[in-house]
Amino acid sequence: MLAIMGAMDEEIELLLEGLQGREDLTRPGVTLYRGTLDGVPVLLTQSGIGKVNAAMTATYLLQEGATRVIFTGVAGGVHPDLRVGDIVVSSDLVQHDVDVTALNYAPGTIPGEASSWAADEALRTVALEAAGEIEGVQVLEGRVASGDQFIASKEGVRRLRETFGAACAEMEGAAVAQVCAKAGVPFVVIRSVSDTADHDAQVDYRTFMPRVARHAKQVVRGMLARLGAGT
Repeated sequence: MLAIMGAMDEEIELLLEGLQGREDLTRPGVTLYRGTLDGVPVLLTQSGIGKVNAAMTATYLLQEGATRVIFTGVAGGVHPDLRVGDIVVSSDLVQHDVDVTALNYAPGTIPGEASSWAADEALRTVALEAAGEIEGVQVLEGRVASGDQFIASKEGVRRLRETFGAACAEMEGAAVAQVCAKAGVPFVVIRSVSDTADHDAQVDYRTFMPRVARHAKQVVRGMLARLGAGT
């Protein structure tokens, strides 16, 4: 069973419109939608914003039998070459707001845990192929930095780039990655750049959200076409 997550309604509503045989599964704080999308059995859900919501929702999906997880949505661009509308496919993910450096741990490292979580190679390949079909959009494979912060300053962008080598910044992906990694479930995070995270991010975000949501839908549908009904 393939699971598809988005943090906000806008990130999944275009996919939800195409869901066939929809069954709503209510869980505390979240609703999972079971059905088929382009002939592929899927679980689709909106997690809410932030790492706690994302981790909780990912756990529900795994309990319902998810064997692969795709997290789609928007992010702020950190890599200097990224522009609004471009797409980042996760190579790996880090939690940039974890700081146990006082105990001699590297930034982003949770004691007893990995410092980053690598996305599944096969899902990454399929995501890159699907994203590459969108005209006029640059596709970049890189590190996704997650934290419970909306990055909207040049200083914040510089820290994420210099400390973590991040390509983009968002608020959920690494939490999903951590849950999936613990369970041995393949995952990938796909982010459309809604702002450049270093200037006037609020204006960019609100203006371009519909566009990047369409891109997210195109990538997921392209992935489904490649993964097929055997997923």
